[in-house]
Formats: sequence, C-alpha cells, structure tokens
Amino acid sequence: MASGNKQQYEETELHGGVLSGNGSPALWGALLGLIVFAFVAVPISAAVRFATHPLSQQLFGGRLSDATTGGYVAFWWIVAILLFALPFLVGWGVAKLSGKTLGIIAAILGIFFIAILVLGQLFVF
Repeated sequence: MASGNKQQYEETELHGGVLSGNGSPALWGALLGLIVFAFVAVPISAAVRFATHPLSQQLFGGRLSDATTGGYVAFWWIVAILLFALPFLVGWGVAKLSGKTLGIIAAILGIFFIAILVLGQLFVF
C-alpha cells in the first residue's frame, strides 16, 4: 500500500502547472509581464498625467518651466509609451528567450532611451 501512495504522489508531481518543469513559456511571459506592469503602473500614470496637463510643467520649476510646451508634452508621452511597452517586451522576451529576441528587445529599449535623452536635452533640460 505504501508503494501505491508513492506512485500516486509521483504522478501528481509530474502533472504540475506553470511552476513545474512542463510549464508553458507563454504563461511564464504573461506572468512576468503582469508583475512588471504592477511595478510600472504608477509611473505610467504619472507620465500620462504630466503629458496631458502641460500646466504641470510649472511644478518642476527652474529650467523645466522655461522649456517649450510641445517638447515637454512629447517627452512625457515617449516616457509613458516606453513604460507601457515594457511589460509586453519583458513577457515576449521571456516567452521566446532566444538571442535574437533579446537583441530585438535591447534595440527597442536603446532607441527609446536615445529618444528620451535627445528630447530631454533639446526641450526639457
């Protein structure tokens, strides 16, 4: 009888869900994308709030209050788009997990980072 219980335990262990060895990469990607979204939800909200209310430019004071309104709004929209795309990029990268996929993600993040730096230097700071 003890061997019957042991065999039943081993069978249930082999049929686990996402956390077991036979979990779906797409589910792992979705789970990690959701976790990343939970971390960036508040910064996304703040970036959209700054982009949609140009009068918030006065909150920062100094040189930022002297920047053009269009540059200020464009800067915050690009930051919001990058933050919103981040969970999808992480989820897709985890689901694929190949060198080509990681290269594509690095290129996308690099382009956004350069765009934010250029807009920040030209219009905001």
